[in-house]
Amino acid sequence: MVHTSWTTTGVFTGQGGARTDEAGIVTGDLTVHTTWNGRQAEVKVQYTGTSGWFTLTGSPVPCPSRQDSRNLHQTVVEAVRAGGGTTVPQHDRLWARP
Repeated sequence: MVHTSWTTTGVFTGQGGARTDEAGIVTGDLTVHTTWNGRQAEVKVQYTGTSGWFTLTGSPVPCPSRQDSRNLHQTVVEAVRAGGGTTVPQHDRLWARP
């Protein structure tokens, strides 16, 4: 099975933070990690420098390709920086882009 992942450290949340399944809203300096298994992408966050990971609400999402999962990762990083209790964007909005 294909596994690809991306990690971005030092992602400071905007006001309102990011929403996780396990801890609710998290704020501050986060690491964003996306793993693609060939069918779907799973997005997790952690406080940078710690060992515990939290599932970003809305994850996993169906993801048709490696490039789409890379694009998803970047979209999530930007959304976490924007804050507002961000969650993983739903795939129908992502794959409909021109």
